Formats: sequence, structure tokens, C-alpha cells
Amino acid sequence: GRDSRPVSGAGVAHYQLLQRPRSIPTALGPTPIQIGVGNTNDVKTGVCGIGTKGTITYKCESRDWKPLEDNCVLEVIDNLKNKLESLRVEEIPGFMADLSIATSENNINITQSAATVQAIVDILFKIADLSQTIVIKKIVMEVCIFTFKLVKYVVVVKVNETLNNISFAFDITDQSLGNPQCVFWNFNLSNWDSTGCEVKPYISKGNETGKITCECNHTTSFSILMSPFSIDHEVLDFITYIGVAISMASLIICLIIETIVWKSVRRNDTSYMRHVSIVNIAVSLLIANICFIIGAAIAEQEQPPSVGRCSPVVFFMHFFYLALFFWMLLSALLLFYRTVMVLSQMSRAKMMVIAFIVGYGAPLLIAVITVASTAGPKNYISKKNACWLNWNESKALLAFVIPAFTIVAINLVVLIVVLYKMLRRGVGAATQPDEKHALVVIARCVAILTPIFGLTWGFGIGTMVSRDFGIHVVFALLNSLQGFFILVFGTLLDSKV
Repeated sequence: GRDSRPVSGAGVAHYQLLQRPRSIPTALGPTPIQIGVGNTNDVKTGVCGIGTKGTITYKCESRDWKPLEDNCVLEVIDNLKNKLESLRVEEIPGFMADLSIATSENNINITQSAATVQAIVDILFKIADLSQTIVIKKIVMEVCIFTFKLVKYVVVVKVNETLNNISFAFDITDQSLGNPQCVFWNFNLSNWDSTGCEVKPYISKGNETGKITCECNHTTSFSILMSPFSIDHEVLDFITYIGVAISMASLIICLIIETIVWKSVRRNDTSYMRHVSIVNIAVSLLIANICFIIGAAIAEQEQPPSVGRCSPVVFFMHFFYLALFFWMLLSALLLFYRTVMVLSQMSRAKMMVIAFIVGYGAPLLIAVITVASTAGPKNYISKKNACWLNWNESKALLAFVIPAFTIVAINLVVLIVVLYKMLRRGVGAATQPDEKHALVVIARCVAILTPIFGLTWGFGIGTMVSRDFGIHVVFALLNSLQGFFILVFGTLLDSKV
């Protein structure tokens, strides 16, 4: 599969076949008595327990000291890490033998300690830098393999150029262990991560038996626009690209139709401003989707995505998706203005000036401030497998999420107010004879206004707080097809069109 972690230069990719431990040991550390007395929200640092080195940070919550950050590393691993400072190339075999023994004797403590795993990974980084012994397909790779009792293999691969297709086959050395998983070490989470990776049956050659293949296929799904999690799945991949393609085609058709009927729909101010909003919504979403496809292509070619190539794409994608939301806000406010403030009048020219300042000026301001406030491109774009705003280091993603959710909330309120006003006035006075029933009117209004107001983006709240596959599918399905819904409900069902 395609791997999101292989990188050029000094990058390192990690894979392991992990067996679930049957028990979780209790971490050794200071007791609450040793830490002392504290008030709620106090933070204190204590030394690690016997056999470990480092510190544990505790926070006082509900009258108890709760571990906040555990930097305890097993002493035997810490000692080996210190030996690396003076290690020579010819001493690597002996050093690796010592590391193998240390890991096999302390397997449970290691697999439950993120700091110890990180220390082992650091050791392997340095070993990879010292040794240059294995050549595969003219690509220089340093491979260090050692065995845990529970963690059967860890493979550290350092490459000098990008690899897009990597698959590992592992021997099953212990038939008593079950539930194999393909995982990699996620440095952002400081833990093992299975995102985009899966166990597949090994296709045997000749008499080969007892193997498991680990494949990782990291894709760019539509839910990355809201979610800090990277959820990789073939279904999400299919929904995203098919949905975006349909959406882009629909938006082009929408713009063609609007061009044809433009003279007819601009005869009164309300209709004119509504179709101005529809056209700008379509243009913003079309360009944003094009940028999304370009960003996905860059992410597929380069892992991690190139800062130089990704940054301009991310800027324009950020700008035009925000422009989409602000024009949807203007559509909602226009409806609110015409429904609630029926006696108030504003000139067409004044409405146009306000609309374009809000529709494009506000998104541009937010996009520029985001670039400036992230102190350069290193914290501007994501360091994962997608060309999009950074989350883990700078939280730049909030510069899209906060305005988007705020507008969705406002538009939802506007929709509720408009429906309330319509029901108060009586639905029969302004609707077709077959649509006099209140529920029919409400259903029709909700169906038409939901895509134009961007209310389906509200599912993004779920993708922000959950890795649940179903939520990401719903979000990707509804929002990648937004262009299609705009064509149908915004243009084709318009009586003037």
C-alpha cells in the first residue's frame, strides 16, 4: 500500500506487528504522599519509580494527584541510549544483541511506556545513521529488526528517497498469540497508531506458510477539512473522489445555467442578490474543490507533503472554503432580511458592496492572519498525510473550523426564525395549493436551504471529536456532494430558473 510515513532525506518509517498484551502493569512512580499536598489544578513533578529514569508530572484533580505527563524510561533502555554517544560501527552487532535482550526481558513494561518506546525509536534512529549495510533496489536502507515477546517485530526503515508502495510480510513465530495488528509509531500521539494500516493474508509462494502481510494505504478523505484525525479507508477514499467529481461537474452546470437565465433572475433586488450569492457560492466551492484535488495529489506523491508545494494550495483552499461559508452566511442573512425586516429597504448597490466585502474580504483577512500567526510554513501545513492546515503544532485548523461552525450556527438560527415566521403568517398564503400543509412547507424549505446554508457541515463537530468511521462517512458523503445539492436545490428548483 501507499505509506504516509516514508519520507526522503533523514525520515524514518516504523511498522510493527503488535499482539495485544493480556495484562497492563501498574506504572512505578511516586505516591501521592511523596508528592505532597496541593490545591485543585496544581501541577507537581515527581521522580520516577525503581528501575526507571525521568520524571512524572501530576495534576491535582478531585482531591487526587492524576498523572499528566509520564516521561519515565526504563533504566536499562536509558543506559543503552547513553552508550550510543561513543558507539562505533563495529560494535553495532553486540549493541543490538544487548537491546534485544533488554526488550525481551522487559516486554510488558516497554509496550506500556510511551517514553520508553520513544527512547527505543531514538536508539534505532541513531543506529540507522551509523550503519549502511543493506541495499534494496538501489535505495539505501538501514533495517534494524529486534524481537519483543509480545511485540513480535519492529522494522525501522530509513530511506533516501520517497517510497509510495511498501508492504511487509512477517513470520508467525508464536502460534499461541492472536489478534495481530499492523501499526506504526505516531510521534504526534506518542503511541502506536493503526490509521490506514491493515492485516492482509499473505499469498504464499511454494511451500511458504505462517506469514502475515502488513499493508498501509493512507489516503486523503474529505473529512480532513474538519477533523484533526486522519481516518484512512477505501470507502472514504471512494466517497471523497466520486463525490467531489460529481460536485465539480454540478457546479459547472450550475454556473452555465445561471449565465443563461441571468437577465430573467435579476429583475428584482431579492432575486438578484439571491442569485449573486448562488453564483459566488458555486465559484468558491468549485475552486476550493479543485485545490482539494491538487492537494490530495501532492500528498499522494510526497510523504510528508512538500511545504513548498503544499503551502500555496492550502492558502487558496483555506480562502475559498471560507469564502463559501461567508457567501452562505450572506444568503441566510438576505433571507432573514427579506422575511423579518419586510419594510426596510436597502439599495442594490449598497447590498453588493457589503456582500463582496464580507464574502471575500473576511476570508482573505482570516487566511492572511493564519499564515502570519503560524510563524512560517513549518507550522502552517499539516505534517501528516494531507495538504491542509496544521493541527498538532499550531492549531491553524481552528482558523477554518471556528468561522465555519460559527456561520453554520448562525444559519441554523436564521432557518429556525424564518420557518417560525412563515408558520406564524400562514403557509397557505404564499405557497402552492398542494403545499399548504405546514409539514410539507417545512420539509421543502429545509431541503432547499440546508445545502445553501451549509448546515451539513455541522457533522464536522463529530469528526473533530471522534474517530468513528460512520461519522466520517456521513460527513464525507454529504459535503463532498454539496455542489450537486446546490445545483438541484439552489438552481433547478428555483421557479424563475
